[in-house]
Amino acid sequence: MEHKAKSLRAFIGCKNFGLSRSFYRDLGFEEVPVSADMSYFRVDGMGFYLQDYYVKDWVDNSMLFLEVDDVMRYWEELQNLGLHHKYDDVRLTPIADNDWGRECFLHDPSGVLWHFGEFY
Repeated sequence: MEHKAKSLRAFIGCKNFGLSRSFYRDLGFEEVPVSADMSYFRVDGMGFYLQDYYVKDWVDNSMLFLEVDDVMRYWEELQNLGLHHKYDDVRLTPIADNDWGRECFLHDPSGVLWHFGEFY
């Protein structure tokens, strides 16, 4: 099968749509409203849909991986943004070295786990 794909977009839920929209804008994503209960957030030609819909088991098991060019730089920028101080339940986890590369972690206000990594 020959895929002629242009993008791959995940759908994630949230507890508080307004709060999560603000969080993702603060994280540096551009918001494109789709409807009253959904927005597309994009950066550098890629993105995801944020829905005003919450199912705890689903959101608690949602993870996204964003490959970045320099995890150390990205980690420092995440700390400087201070989102873990501005938003309740946002947590940062420092860089972990793995056999495939390095990554740091960020839980959004609803519990979605972001992996920011670079491959060796």
